[in-house]
Amino acid sequence: MRILFLGDVVGQSGRKLVVDTLPDFRRKYRVDFVIVNGDNAAHGFGLTPGICRDLFSAGADVITTGNHGWEHPDIRPLLNEEPRLVRPANFPNGAPGAGCGFYTLPDGRKVGVMHVQGRVYMEATDNPFKAVGDWTERLKLGRDAQAMVVDIHGEATSEKMALGQFCDGKVSLVVGSHTHIPTADAQILPNGTAYLTDAGMCGCFDSVIGMDKKEPVSRFVTGLRNEKFQPVKGDATVCGVLIDTNDKTGLAERIYMIRYGGRLQESLPPL
Repeated sequence: MRILFLGDVVGQSGRKLVVDTLPDFRRKYRVDFVIVNGDNAAHGFGLTPGICRDLFSAGADVITTGNHGWEHPDIRPLLNEEPRLVRPANFPNGAPGAGCGFYTLPDGRKVGVMHVQGRVYMEATDNPFKAVGDWTERLKLGRDAQAMVVDIHGEATSEKMALGQFCDGKVSLVVGSHTHIPTADAQILPNGTAYLTDAGMCGCFDSVIGMDKKEPVSRFVTGLRNEKFQPVKGDATVCGVLIDTNDKTGLAERIYMIRYGGRLQESLPPL
């Protein structure tokens, strides 16, 4: 199975590039399943039902969220109604929506997706390791699903890497989101799980993590807040990761960094 994960979509520029190019990318590279992190898609913070519809129409099979997923109140009912929209699983009981999903492809193959939020330098949540551990006890790779993916939305590289090692051999892919900067450590771990610390963002890199650079730079220089962060308008880059898995075991066989558009060096899989 070929699975594409796209990092945090940031603002209009990132959203437009994903919506405009994902259908062709999916056909050209014969992608079976697409996961998009939409945590910053609505003007840099959260997402809306309309944006979800646009991403699904463009070819996203699942949208994950993160710490900004609750920013727009109108998204909360959709979290309860739309199983393809997944929030972090390690939020307390009573939070709207679900933190994992189980999806069937047209050919009958099954994919499990789990989303958790890190705890280091992030808002307090329940233990992401316990949430993922409980999930992989219930759902077995190769038996119940042909692929299983974990999106960890977090700041600390150490926490993400530890979760990758914790999941090695139990899931197809552990990929980080949230920092908006693509890391260079795409790899297949010893027991067959593909891993990437952070997929980066789908947004404009002539910025500070997708925001217009004037205000962030000013805050670092002066220590003062002058205005709200605004997502930058400019040429965006799509960042993500693509994996090929073995349908019998569910384990990864190949992993490719994905980057195209904008100012970052292009990285695409062979045709």
